[in-house]
Amino acid sequence: MRKLEVFDTTLRDGEQSAGVNLHRHEKLEIALQLERYGVDVMEAGFPASSQGDFLAVQEIAKRVRNVSVCGLARAHVSDIDAAWEALKEAVEPRLHIFLATSPIHMEHKLRMTPDQVVEAAVSSVRYAAAKFPVVEWSAEDATRSEWTFLARIITAVIDAGAKVINLPDTVGYSTPAEYVAMFQYLRENVPNAHCVKFSAHCHDDLGLAVANSLAAIASGVEQIEGTINGIGERAGNAALEEILTALVIRRDWYEVETNIELAQTALTSKLVSKLTGISVPPNKAVVGGNAFAHESGIHQDGVLKNTLTYEIIRPEMVGYGSNKMVLGKHSGRHAFREKCMELGILLEEEQFNALFNAFKSLTDHKKEVTDDDILALLLESGQQEMIQQYHLDFLHVTYMEDKTTTALGVRLSNGESVREVATGNGTVEAIFNTVERIVAGSARENMCLLDYRIQSTTGGQDALAEVYVKVQLGNQAGAGRGLDNDVLAASAKAFLDAINRIHLKSQLEQNVLALTAER
Repeated sequence: MRKLEVFDTTLRDGEQSAGVNLHRHEKLEIALQLERYGVDVMEAGFPASSQGDFLAVQEIAKRVRNVSVCGLARAHVSDIDAAWEALKEAVEPRLHIFLATSPIHMEHKLRMTPDQVVEAAVSSVRYAAAKFPVVEWSAEDATRSEWTFLARIITAVIDAGAKVINLPDTVGYSTPAEYVAMFQYLRENVPNAHCVKFSAHCHDDLGLAVANSLAAIASGVEQIEGTINGIGERAGNAALEEILTALVIRRDWYEVETNIELAQTALTSKLVSKLTGISVPPNKAVVGGNAFAHESGIHQDGVLKNTLTYEIIRPEMVGYGSNKMVLGKHSGRHAFREKCMELGILLEEEQFNALFNAFKSLTDHKKEVTDDDILALLLESGQQEMIQQYHLDFLHVTYMEDKTTTALGVRLSNGESVREVATGNGTVEAIFNTVERIVAGSARENMCLLDYRIQSTTGGQDALAEVYVKVQLGNQAGAGRGLDNDVLAASAKAFLDAINRIHLKSQLEQNVLALTAER
């Protein structure tokens, strides 16, 4: 069995999914779960892209101690310097430099000659290698590049100090056979190829990301890259949970091993889905809601006789074991703590006490608390740690056939209370109009609702409601989430959460302007 390193880019490439905007505390929460999952490298972000991303990468680098933390950079000195400042306190800081190598990218995007691209790649890698213990270099759009040029530039960057060479299928263009042939050609035609690890990074535009990744692994790459749930640009990246499960199920074929704790798969997938707002399709492999469901009578009969007839993956293997402990209003701290440990939720005593109190409050409304309920409570408590400008105080709704009236009260961060009343053609519109009156103030900024979605976090009539919204205030847009037993209260919380995120984004932009002015 040879060792395969797992490079997770959920927090960087995954966050580039349309509509996803993770806050610093959310990125840290995912990073800590990825550490428990057992990835070898996590790409925490693109430090030079914004002050918010810089601070998130910096905090993750300080908090995560068992995983190499990586930052992305263009072939620019300023990007490399920003990444070093963010990552220098990491246990094993890594820099990931990328530069396009395909003819179409060099001519139309970079507007550089091949010689200039080689020079830029070499100089940036040499500069970075003087700071970082590990420099990974990526040939962007490698699968549409000329192989002879790839061999030339890879030879040069290895001499300059690169220790990992990544050959991404940036636009999901390749097929498994082509992808393998490219790696084989470069191993044979790059004289110093034995000095580095080769890595595969595949996108899913043709639905081949996982197949291409597994083919690359079978051909001998030492590192695989991907995201949780396969999120990412356009059609997304290779889904790590699918690749990693396949490596275990088909160990006889791939003959590789990783440091992954596969039983953490379900919790990791749910956490990423909740915080990004991207639902996992029910028919998705490994983590979809129907992945272990059987409705056909023939299938049910076979599974009841022997699960191997239709299940090649044991649900417990990826963290979908049935509840062994029923939690309700009579459950104590010991039982709740054991359940948290079973789910992989590791908290400081003060945080555990807060989550336990939230759990006890929920048992006043629910007879039985499920794993999903606990995860939802954990997300809500984490959200409250963010410095918010608006907190829901109370909500009163009066419904009439022609008009609905709402009265809404919020608390500001300074303790001040604000109350407002508004009407609408329905309850959601009335709540929205009331929030607009509160947050727009004297400026009367234009506020509009771009998206509104609601889903139940669990089954049953006493399920928690989770509302996702996207709101535009002035020229800024923000997404928000709200969780409550009551759909209307969840809606109000979601609207206020979106406004808080917009204000936070504006504050970070002001910080960037201030830092720029100082420089």
